[in-house]
Amino acid sequence: MAELFSAEWMNQLKDAWNAEPEVRDRLAEIGFDSVITCGFKDEDQPRGIFVVEQGECVRAGDYAGEAPDWDMRASRADWMKWVEKGLGMAGMGTAFAMGKLKFKHGDFKAMIKDPRMAGPFVKSFGLMQKIGAD
Repeated sequence: MAELFSAEWMNQLKDAWNAEPEVRDRLAEIGFDSVITCGFKDEDQPRGIFVVEQGECVRAGDYAGEAPDWDMRASRADWMKWVEKGLGMAGMGTAFAMGKLKFKHGDFKAMIKDPRMAGPFVKSFGLMQKIGAD
């Protein structure tokens, strides 16, 4: 398995994303374009980047200063727990409410209220579980 948020891991997530119609196709239907970054709460910069155009991930890898639309942060322990056990809609709401999942950029509350975005977002955490991480 690859190291969490390494370029190798981000590209495995890209491949899983693009192979999952419930994520890629649902987001393509709404014309979803976004620069998504992720990393750890205690660090200034995100670790990984994920660029989505019309629902498809077109580039993934190491963060290199790009301006994110979405920047998700959590502790390493929480990320690893979600990679191992997954994270459903209720768990995601709880993680956000308790401050375990933070968004430095992006409007979590608006996104989670829109089922066209919320469903694929939750499924993307299932993809993380599918690929695992070190």
